[in-house]
Amino acid sequence: MFADLQRRFEDASRRYADSNGIRRDADWFLLKLHEEVGELTQAWNRLSGRGRAKGRSEEERRRDLEDETADVLGHILLFAHNNGIDLAAAVERKWRFRPDDG
Repeated sequence: MFADLQRRFEDASRRYADSNGIRRDADWFLLKLHEEVGELTQAWNRLSGRGRAKGRSEEERRRDLEDETADVLGHILLFAHNNGIDLAAAVERKWRFRPDDG
């Protein structure tokens, strides 16, 4: 369900970290996810009128929300991959897509 996307995010993240001298340790994956959720919240606040628009049009603010949502998804996939979490199995189980699994 997520394997190809996870691999693509992992490759992109590794290249970015290598080119910027970033050490991606266990804490980094969770801290980066938290950072991105904050940026998503900021984008939502700007789009919904709860934050300053900073001169950005509604279309630009909508695009910011989309981009930050993509970042959160990417960092969830990275966190799962680097913590040995089978995210597809967890989603199936947690969201009861296969109710027989408990």
